[in-house]
Amino acid sequence: MPSTMSGRELVKKFLQESEVKTTDLARTYGMTKQEVSDYVSGRKVNPAGNKFILKVIHDFNIS
Repeated sequence: MPSTMSGRELVKKFLQESEVKTTDLARTYGMTKQEVSDYVSGRKVNPAGNKFILKVIHDFNIS
């Protein structure tokens, strides 16, 4: 059954439950910690942010 949680909420939950930090994601994806934080929190909602959230969900098999 597919989740009804938004992608950002899924990534936030994943970060809280795992040992992966925003700095780890920033380093992995060649971004700044601030960019990652803005995308995950929803402070920045744009096509690049949406693409990043979807990539993280795919790469870490978050469901």
